[in-house]
Order: sequence, then structure tokens, then C-alpha cells
Amino acid sequence: MSVRGLLTASLGLALAMLGFGLWVAAGLKSGAQLPVHWNLAGEADRTAPALVALAMPAVMAIMLCLLFVAIPRLEPLQPQLEASAPVLRAVWIGSLLLMVYVQMTIAAPALGWTLGPDLLLVGMGVLLVMVGDALPKSRPGLLVGIRTPWTLNNTDNWIATHRLGGKLMMVAGGLIVLATIAPLRSGVRMIIITALVTCAALVPVIYSWWLARRHTT
Repeated sequence: MSVRGLLTASLGLALAMLGFGLWVAAGLKSGAQLPVHWNLAGEADRTAPALVALAMPAVMAIMLCLLFVAIPRLEPLQPQLEASAPVLRAVWIGSLLLMVYVQMTIAAPALGWTLGPDLLLVGMGVLLVMVGDALPKSRPGLLVGIRTPWTLNNTDNWIATHRLGGKLMMVAGGLIVLATIAPLRSGVRMIIITALVTCAALVPVIYSWWLARRHTT
């Protein structure tokens, strides 16, 4: 699996983020603080020095690049890796875009923008849809996909589990977007989102176990 083009673009994006952070920080007063964490009501409850706050998403983007470059090299089941490339690329691109939005949200008070962390949840929902769409295309591997003892030992189990997992992730992602833009209380919204993510993550594992058990009885 070749990642050179995506790596080049990703590192270029990370450098642009660093440059943007330096530019925003240079326009602020010495000792200025910017938000780095928000509570369930969307209110900033933790701050950091402006340059540190603005640099964190860029540093995270670089670390993500290194992680996604390492995965193809560490995967012992190389023949199957190319089939799982769409999943890896979807997670890679989606994660970087989330880092960009996080940086925009941190910079918003300094630039007079009105951005809320709720849109970050929309981004998470879209990321789940992207990953869910790519998931059925993957094949057994130790580092990419829904890795259970039953999927790794049986290709048919892997395919069936990832088809279900992909559908659940897409549904969960779409519902997360709807829950975020709907006029719900923050506590209710987080309960719904937590339940959706838990369901999308747990049900495929149980389904994989059930398939294996059914074929051994």
C-alpha cells in the first residue's frame, strides 16, 4: 500500500496549520489564553496559552501522519492490506479534517468567528459515515478493521461482520449529525451519541461471535 502522496499532502496540511497558529498567536497580546476544552453545554472550561493551544492540533496532525505511515509497515498480513486501504485512508483523511476544525474552533475567539464545538460532533458523524462506507471493502488484517478472534480466523466471518459494521457506522454517523443539529439539551444529546457509538462498536463484535458459534454447533 503506497501512502507517499497522502503523506506529502498531510504533512503539507500540518505545516499550514502550524503557520496559521503562529499567525493567529502573533496578533494576540502577550499572555493571551484560548479554549482547549468545552463542557456538555458547549462552554469553554479549560484554556491554555494561545500558541500552545493553536499548535496542539497541528502537532496531533503530525502524530497521526506518523501513525498511519507506520500501520502499513507493521501489518503482518501484507497481501490483504491493499484491500483494507480505503478504510485506512478514510480514517486518515477524516482525522486530519477533524484536527483542522479543532484548530479553527480554538482560533475562533481570537478572530471574532462564531464556531461551536457542536460542529465537531457533526464532523465525527461524517467520519463514521466515511469509515462505514469503506469498511465492507476491507479484508482480514491485524491493524485495520474489526479485529476479533472470529473475524481473523475466518474470512467469511470478517466479510459478514464488516458489512454489518459498515451499515451500523453509517447509520450511527447520520444519526449523530441529526442529533447534533436537532434542538436537544446537551445532556440528552450526549447520551444519544454515546449510545449510538457504543452500539456501532459493540454489535459487530457480538455478531462476529454469534456467527462463529453458529458454524461450530
